[in-house]
Amino acid sequence: MKIVKKVLKTIGVLLGFIVVIVLGYIIYLYASYHRIEDNKSLSVESHTETKQTLTTGKQYSAITYNIGFGAYTPDFSFFMDGGKSSWAKSKKSVLKTVKNAGNLTKSYDPDFALIEEVDLNSTRSYHVNEYSILKKCLKNYDTVFAQNYDSAFLFYPFTQPHGSSKAGLALFSRYPIKDSLRRSLPISTSYNKFFDLDRCYSISRIPVDNGKYLVIFQLHMSAYGNSDKIRKGQIRMLSADMKKEYEAGNYVLCGGDFNHDLKAAEDDDSTDRESWAYPFPRSELPEHFSFGMDQLSEQEKQDLWDSARNADMEYVPGETYTVTLDGFIISDNIECVSYEDINTGYTYSDHDPVYMKFKLTQ
Repeated sequence: MKIVKKVLKTIGVLLGFIVVIVLGYIIYLYASYHRIEDNKSLSVESHTETKQTLTTGKQYSAITYNIGFGAYTPDFSFFMDGGKSSWAKSKKSVLKTVKNAGNLTKSYDPDFALIEEVDLNSTRSYHVNEYSILKKCLKNYDTVFAQNYDSAFLFYPFTQPHGSSKAGLALFSRYPIKDSLRRSLPISTSYNKFFDLDRCYSISRIPVDNGKYLVIFQLHMSAYGNSDKIRKGQIRMLSADMKKEYEAGNYVLCGGDFNHDLKAAEDDDSTDRESWAYPFPRSELPEHFSFGMDQLSEQEKQDLWDSARNADMEYVPGETYTVTLDGFIISDNIECVSYEDINTGYTYSDHDPVYMKFKLTQ
């Protein structure tokens, strides 16, 4: 009987210890959680060597690329997509993959590069400062960084805790950036907020020689089937800010990872699409705005390479689900000259770059 009591007492102590740890961790999560302030001015690092300003009628180029924090080699699958891993394979793999993604971007010689999921100091990418690597690849560009992830240490999944993350959006401009602002998007207020990014977009102004500005919006919208309310709130907020800039006479280019199916029609109810890949509601864009890809014929649009793959498994051509999540929105005073989803076979990320040439028309 004494032995039984001793065993029960030991079990009780252990259970009590576990409860204290769990409660302590929950308190830590809530105490650590914060959102980065809205309307935050962003620092511009000036490295461009050109003193020129943009001009109407001249051709320029922009590329957007979600580099997936340097983890997504073709054989990588991510736990939040239903895959296996929480971290990149190794520090060496991260260094190589980010450098290759940066050099690929450089090879297109873009005037503007919008790069998403860039880690500064994260467990998942072995604390590699990926922004520093990209700045070495893309020298002589003005650059702005908008942080959209600053998480507490996440102990999930238990076999490979995701840890803490600091990451964001990096904009590179060959032309001088006058100023830049960070806007905080609406996100979930449920427990999901501990796993989601602190979603945002940056608004950066590049002078044009007619006294106006090219205003570049860079974003990474919510994923993983967030509520209709959150999706609509994000699009409504973005649309209002873009409309404001257009009405001020400026040129507006918005690029990044929209986390919506950009090829699908708004009323497309296809069962072939993953449940999280919602068609983008084009009807909610303000007047005078459209996607760059919408300047193509319907056949040309459907023939575009899909810019992203699902990461629930390693990439297997013809088997892995693919979809176009990345692209550009432009105001009607910008002419889309050419548009390309670059096919690398998802070599350096679960996304491939999107490249557009354009002109300012008025």
